Amino acid sequence: MSELTIAAAAAPFSRDMDLCLHTIGDLIGQARKDGVGLLVLPEAALGGYVETLHGDADAPPALDPGGPELARVAELAGDMTVCVGFCEQGENGARHNVAACVSGDGLHGLHRKVHLPLDEHRMTTPGDTLAAFDTPVGRLGMLICYDKAFPEAARTLTLDGAEILCFLSAWPCSATDPAPRLEDDRQWRRAELWDRARAAENSLIVASANQTGSFGRLRFLGGARVVGPGGDLLARTGVRPGLAITTLNVEVTLERARRALSPIRDLRPDAYRVAAPVPYA
Repeated sequence: MSELTIAAAAAPFSRDMDLCLHTIGDLIGQARKDGVGLLVLPEAALGGYVETLHGDADAPPALDPGGPELARVAELAGDMTVCVGFCEQGENGARHNVAACVSGDGLHGLHRKVHLPLDEHRMTTPGDTLAAFDTPVGRLGMLICYDKAFPEAARTLTLDGAEILCFLSAWPCSATDPAPRLEDDRQWRRAELWDRARAAENSLIVASANQTGSFGRLRFLGGARVVGPGGDLLARTGVRPGLAITTLNVEVTLERARRALSPIRDLRPDAYRVAAPVPYA
């Protein structure tokens, strides 16, 4: 594979679908000027996050992956591969927090958020599948926000052949003890730690997008970043909207990272056991 330019976005999104699509169009336009081949947008970029202040009446719109909103993103993407999040209308009235990967060729992959934090289960039903998929820019795996806290999730995608992990988040600052400066917030440190750890422990590239601004009770951190397979930050944004962009040869980068120490090549599954969670007292 030749060089690939990867971008992860930090941007605000709301319930206003027209505004969401306008923002996505602007981000794709900015990325195209920089020669981006893969753009990762935040969780819930189509219709805003699931957090509500006034109950289900303030819920995000539940969209059909085959509907006009995602089709419009694919049209805007053209020859670019774009990952974008939204709320999906599932079967029997279920809703799912999902990430979709599209290009002008259509839908390449769909991931339903598996791990639901806090009271998100009131609004959405968890997914139960983790799988990588092929795209015009290589084999990708997607995780949504809290999913990235679980090493098992990223490892499953890695063992399924993913070359790049795409994390789509709406990650807020601490609700109980927010720092005056967002980059000093404990949730900023935690989100960055998990981005870097998932990259290093799998010798993979991580492109991590996040929302900015405020929504309901939440204040999002921003902090989009691209992380190399050694856990090093290759590009990052601050708390304001922007794109974290880097260019690399994916195949060469991964081969070099796994030449000496490789947590994937050197796995010892015969020595591991799956432990049941210990319930909190």
